[in-house]
Amino acid sequence: MKDFEYAAAKTVDEAVGLLASKGDRAKVLAGGTDIIVQLRETGREADLVVDVKKIPELVKYELSPAGGLKLGASVPCYKIYEDEKLKSAYPALADSARIIGGWQIQSRASIGGNLCNSSPAADSIPALIVLDAKCHIAGPGGRRTVAVAEFCTAPGKNVLQQGELLTALEFAPTQKGDGSHYLRFIPRNEMDIAVVGCGAWIRLDASGKTITAARIALGAVGPKPLFAAEASTFLTGKPATPETFAQAGELAKKIATPISDMRGPAEYRTHLVGVLVVRALTKALERATQK
Repeated sequence: MKDFEYAAAKTVDEAVGLLASKGDRAKVLAGGTDIIVQLRETGREADLVVDVKKIPELVKYELSPAGGLKLGASVPCYKIYEDEKLKSAYPALADSARIIGGWQIQSRASIGGNLCNSSPAADSIPALIVLDAKCHIAGPGGRRTVAVAEFCTAPGKNVLQQGELLTALEFAPTQKGDGSHYLRFIPRNEMDIAVVGCGAWIRLDASGKTITAARIALGAVGPKPLFAAEASTFLTGKPATPETFAQAGELAKKIATPISDMRGPAEYRTHLVGVLVVRALTKALERATQK
């Protein structure tokens, strides 16, 4: 690891100023669980590392039935799944937070950091996509909002420009009849990277039998996490049955373009998409009917 300067910003404006001053030679430290490894082992270099854990706006969250959830980008994962109200309202988010590394990592790692790392196999991103989360971004040109589904652009790449910082993630309020789930397949616990990840969200009508809206997202089967638009649209107005879920799984497989690697061959991973979509929708349905 090469030497670098360290600065702990106290405000968003201070962090933006520090990042902008060094351009692409500045890196953000939100939890440190990714960037420290990258600086030490992958050859990535930085002249300045800006710690944003001391910025109050980034380490708090606000949850209300009417206002939904605003989650600071540096809120550690454990706070999400240990909050029963948050876990009940946005279960797919809690599902993903619980499996990002081990419990020691979860005391530092954040959903915002996982998103900004922008791995195609990131566990949080399919959950964020199906929950239709919005990214709040601050930079030298002011503040802007981007949908999570549009945030990642390529492996390890995203829409953040030089000097920009993800400050928070915003989620719309949930209602009775909503349910969501995230799950992944890994070949063994020692390989903590998804072979395939899948998030699903559904909303049921008053009868609890018909789907009025749905979203499906996939991880680890493309150059970035994918929103399965056709499969999601297909579910609208359909009965919430195993047969419907199986059809959605087949449609979701159409957007999968996985590679063959040490985690498994491409054909196997495409097959897993159909399996996991059914399982994710089934669990989302179970949660939707419990509200």
